[in-house]
Amino acid sequence: MKNRIRRSRLYLPGNNPNLMENAFLFGADCLILDLEDSVPLAEKLSARVLVKYALKYLNFGSSEKIVRINPLESPFGKFDLEMIIPMEPDTILIPKRNLKEDVINVDEIIQEIRSRYGIKKEIFLMPLIETAKGIWHSYDIAMASPNVCALCFGAEDFTADIGAERTREGHESFVARSMIVLGAKAAGVQAIDTVWSDIQDEEGLVASAKEAKMMGFEGKGIIHPAQIEPVNRVFTPSQEEIEYAHQVLKAIEEAKKKGLAVASVGRKMIDPPVVERAKRVLNLAKITT
Repeated sequence: MKNRIRRSRLYLPGNNPNLMENAFLFGADCLILDLEDSVPLAEKLSARVLVKYALKYLNFGSSEKIVRINPLESPFGKFDLEMIIPMEPDTILIPKRNLKEDVINVDEIIQEIRSRYGIKKEIFLMPLIETAKGIWHSYDIAMASPNVCALCFGAEDFTADIGAERTREGHESFVARSMIVLGAKAAGVQAIDTVWSDIQDEEGLVASAKEAKMMGFEGKGIIHPAQIEPVNRVFTPSQEEIEYAHQVLKAIEEAKKKGLAVASVGRKMIDPPVVERAKRVLNLAKITT
């Protein structure tokens, strides 16, 4: 499903079959079987084979099955697709994308493989934006294919690209993250925030997730199972948010009975955009409980 819940996306190294075997127990909305950064050059081929058979034989429960391939311009990217697509993953995570053509090229290869193998299942695309150039072209990247389901932000490569140090506060990437959200939402797809790299700092993780939610992101990347519960909690509507959403819908229904287009809850005016936001909160609450 293109617009499924993606609060937490857990990265699993493609060369570690033990982690993949029990991954369905972790409770992440998405599981990313990684063939790129977490796999040394000497293990690229063996990791590809492991991920192929993991997709074929392992139970991933209700989690979205995502594979991060190597870039097409590397010696590995096209071979990743040739081996992985016949196993029918849900989504392909495309790293280090700078232009819409990067996504179009991957999509064309996927469609050719689907046609060759008679694959009916849709396979979605999730471009990972990790450079200044990619940030600048984020809307075009999101619009490159109807199969794009989300834009993701990668802070480590981005800060290296612009010559900045990644900080706990994240001020150096705030504008870039905002542009990811704007590009994604303008294209009608989800926006997913970067990973929190300090697995011991739950306080920082929660603060970062809350900021991401405030900015319009739907979720965050995860690098350790211990990060899943805090992130899922932040991106799941709180009881306070649910109660307020119910108040909004009740107020607008009462206003309609009186022939009014707007209503109020306390001192806040309730108009159609607020009503739509309340509906989204209640729908998300229903799905995640």
